Amino acid sequence: MARLLWQDPARMGFGVRRFRLGPARDLLEGTGEAFVSGFNAVVAGETDRIDDLREDLRGFAYEGAGMACATLDVLTLTGGRRLRELLSGQGLRYPHLVHLGTGRAYARMRLRPMWGVHSVHPLLRWLAHDGFGFHQGFLSSDRTVGRQRTAGLMDRTRRAIFDQGLGRMLWFHECAGTDDVVLRVAEFPAGRRADLWSGVGLAATYTGGASTADLGRLSSAAAEDGFRAHLAQGAALACAARLISDVVPGHTVAAAPVLCGAEVDEAAGWTDTALAALGHHPHSDDHYQAWRAGIRKAWARRDRDS
Repeated sequence: MARLLWQDPARMGFGVRRFRLGPARDLLEGTGEAFVSGFNAVVAGETDRIDDLREDLRGFAYEGAGMACATLDVLTLTGGRRLRELLSGQGLRYPHLVHLGTGRAYARMRLRPMWGVHSVHPLLRWLAHDGFGFHQGFLSSDRTVGRQRTAGLMDRTRRAIFDQGLGRMLWFHECAGTDDVVLRVAEFPAGRRADLWSGVGLAATYTGGASTADLGRLSSAAAEDGFRAHLAQGAALACAARLISDVVPGHTVAAAPVLCGAEVDEAAGWTDTALAALGHHPHSDDHYQAWRAGIRKAWARRDRDS
């Protein structure tokens, strides 16, 4: 089975995908190579190899590992055993990325997220729809970006999370060119742009690739579009994901004050405060959306008081 599932890192190249090329190409393609390395390590039964990667790239590798575990769990009908083992073991510090990877598995298998797999985290499991949107955009950009199509049979909430993933993908599609990202987001209907902006904020902060000045222009554009809070919400989620992993690269440290108006620790804390406000055992898609809204409210209070 390992030979059948093995992925070729060359498929992640921007030239193959016909993405925009720019100064951040090597950085962004490197994250794709790490993703494939994590996927292939799991299917080869060599998950320990992931921790040999450079620290700032391991999150992307664990995203690939999440995709591999979910794929194998669905194919072997284990109900999510491998995914739970990853989340409670070696991937413990990368829960956001692992769940994003599960969504990419479903997209690859042409299944709806969370079919046949029970995750460990009842709220972060909704990030599978984000990963689903990213994967659909990455591999079918003509359809998903050019023609602005989404997957069928999705309700409003799932489509919103899908669009957050698509917004993340736009950061790669436009090679972290902030002006090009702004123009691309502007092509979408207003009803979809809020979630796209949140995905852009997440990718810009977690992945990097843009200068502080470029991020400032991105922040101004989001404000002009009426979605500054959504950009900050995505950036705060990226800060939380980086902080949990204990690896906070310089580009995240630099992005947080620009996109969140706060340092990494404070922005990440908004996600914890918003989660606590949901009460005991938040698990539904409505809870997930309320969590995102709570992060935006925390940013708005910080912005108002500053």
